[in-house]
Amino acid sequence: MEEGLGFKTKRIEVKPGASLSLQMHLRNSENWVMVSGTAKVVNDEQVLVLNTNESTFIPAEHRHRLENVGTETLVIIEVQTDCYLVEGDIIRFEDIYERVKCSG
Repeated sequence: MEEGLGFKTKRIEVKPGASLSLQMHLRNSENWVMVSGTAKVVNDEQVLVLNTNESTFIPAEHRHRLENVGTETLVIIEVQTDCYLVEGDIIRFEDIYERVKCSG
């Protein structure tokens, strides 16, 4: 969506029943804002169910996952923050798309 010094924004859609990989970023922190739908969010040891207009902060080095537990497409806005933003700042632990780069 937009990128600048120290931030990057993304619009993410997740189909009903689908999820993103269980992952961690070494440097990037993320804020997730729910635009529509119902999400189950794993944020390290915490598991949350978030609805439209709710949000959560995911610090760097927290294992996290986003899952659509509703019946409509889940839409979130993700804001990544750090002075060094690269897509390679990710470690995947579990991934249905077989992109796992680390076990643990």
